[in-house]
Amino acid sequence: MPAPTLPPAPTPATTSSALATAQAQLASAIEILGYDAGMHAVLATPRREMNVAIPLRRDDGSIQVLSGYRVQHNISRGPGKGGLRYSAGVDLDEVRALAMWMTWKCAIVDVPYGGAKGGVTIDPRTYSAAELERVTRRYTSEIMPMIGPERDIMAPDIGTDERVMAWVMDTYSVNIGYTIPAVTTGKPLAVGGSLGRATATSRGVVHTAAAALADAGTSLAEVTAAVQGFGKVGSHAVRFLAEAGARVVAVSDEHGGVHAPDGLDVAALQRHVQEQGTVAGFPGGEPIDNAGLLALDVDVLIPAAVEGVLDAEAAGRVKARWVVEGANGPTTPEGDRVLAERGVVVVPDILANAGGVVVSYFEWVQANQAYWWTAREIEERLEQRMTTAYGEVAALARAESVSLRDAALVIGVRRVAEAHLIRGLYP
Repeated sequence: MPAPTLPPAPTPATTSSALATAQAQLASAIEILGYDAGMHAVLATPRREMNVAIPLRRDDGSIQVLSGYRVQHNISRGPGKGGLRYSAGVDLDEVRALAMWMTWKCAIVDVPYGGAKGGVTIDPRTYSAAELERVTRRYTSEIMPMIGPERDIMAPDIGTDERVMAWVMDTYSVNIGYTIPAVTTGKPLAVGGSLGRATATSRGVVHTAAAALADAGTSLAEVTAAVQGFGKVGSHAVRFLAEAGARVVAVSDEHGGVHAPDGLDVAALQRHVQEQGTVAGFPGGEPIDNAGLLALDVDVLIPAAVEGVLDAEAAGRVKARWVVEGANGPTTPEGDRVLAERGVVVVPDILANAGGVVVSYFEWVQANQAYWWTAREIEERLEQRMTTAYGEVAALARAESVSLRDAALVIGVRRVAEAHLIRGLYP
C-alpha cells in the first residue's frame, strides 16, 4: 500500500481568531444582559463535538487521511442547524465559532433551531468529483450518530454545494433504510430541495441593507456599493443590488478584483466569471485588490468572503457609511470598535446573512410535509422574516443606545438563555 499523505495544514491564526471573536461577542452580550458566570459558561460551551478521521483512496490509488468535525453548540431551541465547510483552513476552533454564530442567528430570525456546524480540512479544488463524493459519504457515515432531521440538519457552506448535500442525504437515507430528504437543506430540487434556497443568503443581505438604508431615509437606488467575495453570497448579492438600482462599482474574489467608478456591467461581469472562473481580468473596469476594495469611497460595503478581513487597520481605512456583513465573522472586535468610533453602521452577520437559514428552515418544513411552496411564497416569507428581524434589532439598538451587533446578540442570546432556563437542567 502506498504511504499515506497528510492533508494541507490548517491556518490556526485565522480560525483561532474566529473563535476569539465569537467568544468576545458573547461576553459583551452577557455583560449587557447581566447574566451570571454559570449562564455564561453554558452558552459559551458546545453541547457536543465530534472529531473524525476520513481515510480517502485517491484516484491514483494512494491513501490520504483527512480530518472532519461536527459541533452542536446549543440545542435548547430545537435541532442543530448549520453548514458543512470544505476548506484547507478548517479546524475545530473555526467550526466551534461558526456553530456559536449559528445559534444566535437562528434565534434572531426566530426559527426553531440550535446552532451547529461541520467541516473537513480539504481544498476541494484539488480533488476530483469522485474523490469528493467518497470524502462526503465517509464523513457522513462517521458522524451519523449526531445528525438527522430531528437532531442536526446540514446545509452547504464554503467549498460545498447542492451536490454534496445530495450525497449526504443519500448516505444517511441508505443507512436508515428509506429516503429522508429533511436531513439536509440546500439540495437539488429533484431530491427535495427548495426553490429560492441557492440565493436566500444573498437576498437576506440585500433585504437588511435596504432596511438599514431606509432607517436613514435613503434607498438602494441612491447608493454605490462594493462587494468583497464573488461566491455563493457575493455573486447573487451583486445581481440583486443592481436590480434594486444600486450602482455596484467594485467586486473582488480570491484572485483579484475590478473597479469601475461609473458602475459595473453586472450581466457582462457574470458572463466573464462563467467563462474565466474569476472576476479578475474583467475588461469593464480597472484591477483592484481586496484591501483596496475595502477602502473604496462607497456608500455600502459588503464583505462576503471570509472571516477577519476588517481588523483594526482595515477598519480604519473604510470610507463606507454602511457595512453589511455577508460573510461570517468578517469584522474583528477591534475592527468593530474602530468602525463604531468612526460612525459606520454595521449590519452584523448574525442578522444580515441569516436568509440562508431562514429558507433552509422553509426547505425542512416542506420536506417534512412533502408539500412544496412556490418561489413567490418563499421570497415573500423570506423578506418578511428578514425585515421583521431587522426591525426588532434596530428598535432595541435605539432604545438601549447600543450597536446593531450588540442588539442582535442580546436578542439572540436572551432567546437561547430563556429556552435553557425554561427547560431546566437534567438531572
